[in-house]
Amino acid sequence: MTYYNEMYEGSQVRDPYARLSQWVETMPADFRQMKQAEAEALFRRIGITFAVYGEGGDPDRLIPFDMMPRVFEQAEWRKLERGIKQRARALNAFLRDVYGRAEIVRAGRIPARLVYQNEAYEKAVVGVVPPRGVYSHIIGIDLVRTAKDQFYVLEDNCRTPSGVSYMLENREIMMRMFPGLFRGNRIEPVDQYPDLLRRTLESVAPAKCHDRPTCVVLTPGHFNSAYYEHSFLANLMGVELVEGQDLFVDGEFVYMRTTQGPKRVDVIYRRIDDPFLDPLCFRPDSMLGVPGLMDVYRSGGVSICSAPGAGVADDKAIYTFVPEMVRFYLGEEPLLQNVQTWTLWKDDDYKYVMENLADLVVKEVHGSGGYGMLVGPKSTKDEIEAFRAKIQADPGNYIAQPTLALSTCPTFVAEGLAPRHVDLRPYCLCGDRIELVPGGLTRVALREGSLVVNSSQGGGVKDTWVLSE
Repeated sequence: MTYYNEMYEGSQVRDPYARLSQWVETMPADFRQMKQAEAEALFRRIGITFAVYGEGGDPDRLIPFDMMPRVFEQAEWRKLERGIKQRARALNAFLRDVYGRAEIVRAGRIPARLVYQNEAYEKAVVGVVPPRGVYSHIIGIDLVRTAKDQFYVLEDNCRTPSGVSYMLENREIMMRMFPGLFRGNRIEPVDQYPDLLRRTLESVAPAKCHDRPTCVVLTPGHFNSAYYEHSFLANLMGVELVEGQDLFVDGEFVYMRTTQGPKRVDVIYRRIDDPFLDPLCFRPDSMLGVPGLMDVYRSGGVSICSAPGAGVADDKAIYTFVPEMVRFYLGEEPLLQNVQTWTLWKDDDYKYVMENLADLVVKEVHGSGGYGMLVGPKSTKDEIEAFRAKIQADPGNYIAQPTLALSTCPTFVAEGLAPRHVDLRPYCLCGDRIELVPGGLTRVALREGSLVVNSSQGGGVKDTWVLSE
């Protein structure tokens, strides 16, 4: 299979990478190794780690960081930005609809059972319209590239997409280590993201809020794999990082315990899953949430970002219908295309997939993090047959996609530069306006030949540049 190399066309360096090529060529190997060690030391000192649960031992790992940036021209980014914003509008329109009149279901465009029997669909918020009609406030859209002008959406993340701290810290560390690179290149900044995030949260404060809204970040606590990001964003936004025990409900509002006494909270940027938000509404054994929170939310006393139930929009079975959402709600043609997808609850799709497992990528509908999937061309016969049995037991729990020719980006390895497969997660903020910073999180599959970029599966990260005009 041939892969699009984002830096090279044959032996010629593409224009966006011209200066980086000179930088690499003039960098001695011992200097590069010293800088790589410096980057790792900075990440460790700052505390940027992630956890892989269920593997025993110390769960905190240092995420691999590659010093070779990924570069987009301004025209490429503008095209992506338009498509991302369009998709974000459609996803929020879908959420408003399915928690209301469900016109798209009535019209027969999406099967009712995929919505109402979906474990992410929350009956507790049917009929509740959050401020500005926004349900998903931070949308991470995973994109892959297969050719110069061909980008595809791999999946949508409408609940609590993680990784934005890596986007910001990758840039900070690169600027600290190689200031000359930034003086010699016209690179769009990303450091305004925390300000835009806070402005987005404040813009969706409930109508009952009269002063400047008080926002908080709600975390499950320091044992969570993304705890660093929770504290990092709270600090950069200048808001409090709280756990469920720090909040309580009194009457129509939510309050935060402080040393000066209770303080009313207007907007909660939650980083805990729906089932744990409120033990009186969801899981009664949850120790992470706030008893009575959902009553206040439903009565308009507090905003929760993203809204409970937003996850129904990013289910992998629902994903196949997003282009139809764009047409149905916006009356437009999708600017970003989905990857061709077979849904195994359809008989014809099931038959095709079972006959071609060795050539396809099969994913659990509710899976994430690179788990619960089969990459056919990279799997043994025994692995394929074991996965076949799982599919036969519950076909509706899986979708399948072709093995994409993901683009490659030059990445530093022991011998120098080598092509490695990448994807991109931009973060789209939805409030009184829809906006995103120029860039995102580029994840890279560091293992040679691997197509799985998730950090839990051996992937790393790199800085993403969008060049100014």
